[in-house]
Amino acid sequence: MGFLYVTSDAVSGQLGSATNCERRFPWVADTIINGMKPQTIGRALGIGLRVGGRIIGQRIAGTGQPIPVSPAPQAVAGIGQDSRAAGRTAGQTSRGVARGVSGFLRPFRRVGGILWLEVTGVFFLLPVVVFAPILWRTRDSYLHGPNHSTFLLTGGVMLVFLYLSVSSFWRARKR
Repeated sequence: MGFLYVTSDAVSGQLGSATNCERRFPWVADTIINGMKPQTIGRALGIGLRVGGRIIGQRIAGTGQPIPVSPAPQAVAGIGQDSRAAGRTAGQTSRGVARGVSGFLRPFRRVGGILWLEVTGVFFLLPVVVFAPILWRTRDSYLHGPNHSTFLLTGGVMLVFLYLSVSSFWRARKR
């Protein structure tokens, strides 16, 4: 079996029809979806995009002939090894810098998390402060009266935001 162009109409020409393909080769979809490693998914998508781009280019050009692909340039013997060694050195350096920066920032991460929880607790407390006067003005009609629904709605909003604020401060205290 040759290369299967999943992105083109050539599937029907190669294997009969798409439903025939699914019946004859049920492992194709299973392998593509479940069995690929993350490294090969990107490679497969890249190949698929190149093949799809070539097919679209052929359709736009109006020819059925394949567009010639230029061959890869040949590397000089010493240059490829030097560039690989430079790449390895750059990779080691960047990993070392990343490790050093993460070690330096580790204590600040805890403090930043606590500060973030306290700031969100303050912001959740602001609606409670804003709605408190409304709740106080409508307190006379808490059971029956003209502002009964306003009282209940304001009380519910205040309870939700008070819970969010207190839980945020509580989580900051536990850290």
